[in-house]
Amino acid sequence: MIYLLCSILGSVSVGVFFKYIKKYSINIFEIIIINYVITSVLSFFIFQVDLTQISVAMPWKIIASLGVLLPTIFVVQFYSIKHAGLIKTDIAQRLSLLIPILAAIFIFQESLNTMRYIALAVGLVSVYFILNKGNAIKTTHSNTSTYYLLGTFFGFGIIDICFKQLALYSAIPYTQSLFYVFATALILSLIAYVFGTKKNIFKIKKLNLVSGIFIGGLNFVNIIFYMKAHQHFSSNPTIVFAGMNFGVIFLGTLLGYTLFNEKLNRKNIIGLVLAALAITLLIISLN
Repeated sequence: MIYLLCSILGSVSVGVFFKYIKKYSINIFEIIIINYVITSVLSFFIFQVDLTQISVAMPWKIIASLGVLLPTIFVVQFYSIKHAGLIKTDIAQRLSLLIPILAAIFIFQESLNTMRYIALAVGLVSVYFILNKGNAIKTTHSNTSTYYLLGTFFGFGIIDICFKQLALYSAIPYTQSLFYVFATALILSLIAYVFGTKKNIFKIKKLNLVSGIFIGGLNFVNIIFYMKAHQHFSSNPTIVFAGMNFGVIFLGTLLGYTLFNEKLNRKNIIGLVLAALAITLLIISLN
């Protein structure tokens, strides 16, 4: 479970960092680009990628899909928060758990035991309670916000499935494939930024540069350990899918309360208890 825990910490750390810098004027597109520069460089040198070993045996379809989806979901999530609000976007992201769980059952042929079904049910109920803010949820509903929420839901769900497939691809080590995923995401982000905004990429603000470097490091850690968790639990993908989602929302809510003085109502506290119970049941289900 250590791999999954490290991935959860990396993911939550990104959210905490954004909480700290949201009061400053940042450019999410510049941060995305620097983020993928860092992840590409780290994967290239740490995994000693040999560019001469490019092969048709590599999972190019998965690499291309992730290369497109990763930067796209950053932007979709950003605009979803802007148009639909943080709470609804968070709900859409966490409920995307349903997509990889269905894939685990019908695509990866995982057989779920009774304990795991109970854990998933308890976890989904915990998501409702944790994200329940009473009368605080008052965001303007429009077709635009609905599209972004749907994009967040399907985007994160499909990305989870792609990473699972990449982790289990045996012909090429996933560490090599990850470099090409990050490099593809970087190239596409650069093209979209330069031609879409007509801005000079070499004039990135210092805050965006530092933020991109920091987030790039966290995302690298997050994805690497997420992949390792999938390899470790290769026959139990729901452990990773569910554990990651329930763990992130549990720890994120706990840190929001302790570090940022976010208020928790009675339903939120019940949700935290249920999330902890769901994670415990998932661990017990491995025995």
